[in-house]
Amino acid sequence: MHFKGRTVAAFILLTMVASVLVTLTLADRWIALESGGVAAGPASSRSSEQEGLSEKELNKLNTVMGLIRNKYFRDIDRTKVVDGAINGMMQALDDPYSVYMEKDTAEHFSESIEGSFTGVGASVTIKDGRITVESAIKGSPAQRAGVLAGDVLLTVNEDSLEGLSLSDAVAKIRGPKGSKVKLGIQRAGAAKPIHLTIIRDDIDYETVFANLRSDGIGIIEIRQFSLNTGERFSEELERLEKQGMKGLVIDVRDNPGGVLPVVVSVAQSFVSKGKPVVQIEDRNGKREQTLSKGGGKSYPVSVLMNKGSASASEVLAGALKEEGNAVLVGQTTFGKGTVQVSYDKVLEGGGLVKMTIAKWLTPLGNWVHEKGLKPDVEVLPPDYYTVARLSKTKTLVRDAIDEDIKSLQIMLSGLGYETDRKDGYFSAVTEKSVKAFQKQAGLPVTGEVDKTTAEKLEVKLIEHIQEDDNDIQLLKAVGVLKEKLGMGE
Repeated sequence: MHFKGRTVAAFILLTMVASVLVTLTLADRWIALESGGVAAGPASSRSSEQEGLSEKELNKLNTVMGLIRNKYFRDIDRTKVVDGAINGMMQALDDPYSVYMEKDTAEHFSESIEGSFTGVGASVTIKDGRITVESAIKGSPAQRAGVLAGDVLLTVNEDSLEGLSLSDAVAKIRGPKGSKVKLGIQRAGAAKPIHLTIIRDDIDYETVFANLRSDGIGIIEIRQFSLNTGERFSEELERLEKQGMKGLVIDVRDNPGGVLPVVVSVAQSFVSKGKPVVQIEDRNGKREQTLSKGGGKSYPVSVLMNKGSASASEVLAGALKEEGNAVLVGQTTFGKGTVQVSYDKVLEGGGLVKMTIAKWLTPLGNWVHEKGLKPDVEVLPPDYYTVARLSKTKTLVRDAIDEDIKSLQIMLSGLGYETDRKDGYFSAVTEKSVKAFQKQAGLPVTGEVDKTTAEKLEVKLIEHIQEDDNDIQLLKAVGVLKEKLGMGE
């Protein structure tokens, strides 16, 4: 596919796309974009309770500020203390998607909305008090390094992230273009932490890639829903239709979400006019439907998703399944069913509050929060898709036992070399396969895995993964459409 080449380029650049590190759900602003922070719909509803601080509450805060200013044993930065108080208010909501961003973080967040990023390219949130990856964005340095949805970030450059706010964790991960950041990661199924090094960079982030296969099946990959994504999707869809497309796969794997009006604009192309695309439910249980202005499509559609598909991606998948007759293929999605609004005009000093103001529901009223959307056709990725990268800190040799050897065996198997085990014991068969790989790669045939062999092995595995013919989830999504079209496999 044409877009695969661009994906490889992004990997090679090792660019640090950090939508992550900023808000980490990427902006779900279902807000009138020209309103400057005044929410539409449920966000405009008023509570009968007092909105501001009472005199007693204000006096309490002023008393603490006075004590800090006059009694604390060091000089203080008042701005930092006030920002800390606001952070505390947001944390007290016990909602990982409601956060306060100081000026610098808010500026990065605004960039992410517009499709330009700086960071490592992983969307993160706080889950059970820990900084947790929602998804590693396709083509990003984070994905290149092997960051996966569900990974828990333990350390940044050996500094612990335990107990830090999302903003503070983000600040540690961000850094100058071209610099390196070393992440310590806890991964389910791994006996010990994984350490990954990522090179930071910045890029202008393309969100939509499209291709028409020789069999007439079109594929449009959406990497996230930024402000220009709707327009780009429409352009590519029209181009494929003019080329005689017979069926369409929409690939939202590892898409962490984005702007709600944008995903609505994409979804309504496949939902008949007047049918619901999404429902918004406010704190009082009142629901508002967003109805399609589109006309639907006559050709079959499948949505390809995985556990890194979150938020707006789930809105799209839910709408197309329930009102667009699409088939969902892949894995159960992340499960983020709330709507956030960004208030960037109500605070002095350039800060921003992003706050959950409602639930979103599928057209039939299903809430996917913390459950995700289940696929109609489940296709799990092979083990080498999620294997931990090799640490390269020592040479792996015959008869040794190590977690790195387990990863080595999974990689060799994925590339088609003989393996008799995947338990981390460096067997005679493992040695034989290493020698075969080294010979084919033009390396010294030692049977031992040093840094050079490990790096070459990982490069070959990435190339293998990015070949369309090896993408079993995509092939299944295509097969589902061909079956509907009566074309067979």
